Amino acid sequence: MRARRRLYLPLQAKFAIALAASVLWALMAATVAQRWIQDLSLIVGPVLSHLIVWGIAVIPGFMNAFLVVSLLMDRRPAFTLQSYEKRLPAITILVAAYNEEASILSTLASIDEQNYPGELSVIVVDDGSTDGTLRKLETVTYPWLQVLRMPQNVGKARALSKALELVRTDITLTVDGDSYLYKNALANLIRRYMSDPPNTRAVAGAVLTRNSRSNFVTKIQEWDYFHGIAAIKRLQSMYHGTLVAQGAFSAYDTRLLRELGGWPHTVGEDIVLTWGILEAGYRVGFAENACLFTNVPETWTQFIRQRQRWSRGLIEAFKSHWRLLFKPRMTTLFIWWNLLFPYMDLVFTFAFLPGLILACFGIYWIAGPMTLLVLPLAMLVNYLMFHIQSHMFRSQHLRVRRNIVGFVAYALFYSVVLQPACVWGYLKELVSRTKNWGTK
Repeated sequence: MRARRRLYLPLQAKFAIALAASVLWALMAATVAQRWIQDLSLIVGPVLSHLIVWGIAVIPGFMNAFLVVSLLMDRRPAFTLQSYEKRLPAITILVAAYNEEASILSTLASIDEQNYPGELSVIVVDDGSTDGTLRKLETVTYPWLQVLRMPQNVGKARALSKALELVRTDITLTVDGDSYLYKNALANLIRRYMSDPPNTRAVAGAVLTRNSRSNFVTKIQEWDYFHGIAAIKRLQSMYHGTLVAQGAFSAYDTRLLRELGGWPHTVGEDIVLTWGILEAGYRVGFAENACLFTNVPETWTQFIRQRQRWSRGLIEAFKSHWRLLFKPRMTTLFIWWNLLFPYMDLVFTFAFLPGLILACFGIYWIAGPMTLLVLPLAMLVNYLMFHIQSHMFRSQHLRVRRNIVGFVAYALFYSVVLQPACVWGYLKELVSRTKNWGTK
């Protein structure tokens, strides 16, 4: 029996289909929302009513529709370097550590267990730790390990840039000091790097939660990393431009790193660096099967500080690389999306959240029965992301943990904390010049 052939669609055609579908969805949503806008105009005026409704319904609907249609058409290309090939390129892993006494040895052990089929070097740069990180490092004697000690804390970006001076390989990786590499993570990351189009200069790995069982806060974040972050990176890499090769686990072209001056001394050094790579005309990919588990914030205070730092990093990226808004490539769409995030976060924080409170008292100016119409699309988006990620987990012999409470909280209440935290981060970047490690 002849094998059934799949219909091949060029990437540009997939982009056009996804864009057309999302525009149609947005037009339909805008049409349906006209009565809502008119009623709200009587209270806040026509301009503000349009900004509110478009910010909480029309534009997010456009983005979700684009995500769904794109992921349905996504077919991850196979490795050109197959798993049976014995040798891979030489790599150097940079591990920036600041007060990582509790986890640094576990991180190094996970690197050792990789059995990477190529030359491997690891440089741990201790950024002026005040705990027992250095003492822990003195207890191990891996032949591939080099420890660089900074006499005082200089920040993650400067610590990594200093370690970059010692790199002698064509490919440089970064791994956080409190992370655990799952089996074949290094090989899968490098095989994706070598298999992607020739203008690829960085590839992000898949970062997942290591401490998801700790408490309610980490249980919610487990779904953010498993669902949202992974899906967005998959979408962006599909169109040749992952917007964040995160410092927790990514591979970079060493020569380009040096040409760009290493990691910029910013709060969000990884996003600013990635946008620098994109502005230089190169591609950034994503290896969904190169899994690293990292510790996520365990309190709401730590979580809010982390997301504030990420939001500041976004503003920093626009300050340094605003020209990406006008580059004629598919990923320019995602740059414009990021430009809209502060606006949507402001609308959610100062309009939709108060609207939810008013709705509890029977005042349906902003949130009301019509708001429930977005739930079917939200469920479709979450199901699709779960299906794709579950398939990846099975291919890596991983099992999706039962975490129903965390999922419900993630789907329904996560934004109540997330988006106000982002707004505060945007404001801090406008008024603060402090650049430090912060929290993860």
